[in-house]
Amino acid sequence: MCPLSQIRAGVAVRIKQLAAAPDVNHRLREMGFCEEQAIRLIRSENNIICQVCNVRLGISPELAQTIMVEPLAGGSRPR
Repeated sequence: MCPLSQIRAGVAVRIKQLAAAPDVNHRLREMGFCEEQAIRLIRSENNIICQVCNVRLGISPELAQTIMVEPLAGGSRPR
């Protein structure tokens, strides 16, 4: 398990834990960043761009540091 901010672009991962403040975790879940949700990291330069539930969302690198993920086997596409 590692923070989303450490994953390279193009890799599919599964969210395992949200480690931000409770109100931030609630907002992340509302946006689709839920535990066990598969996502794909699209871009990780100035901002982190992820594909979550067929929608691209941008978050800050600091926020991505609080989202703990594990790579999906074989880097398969999220469903």
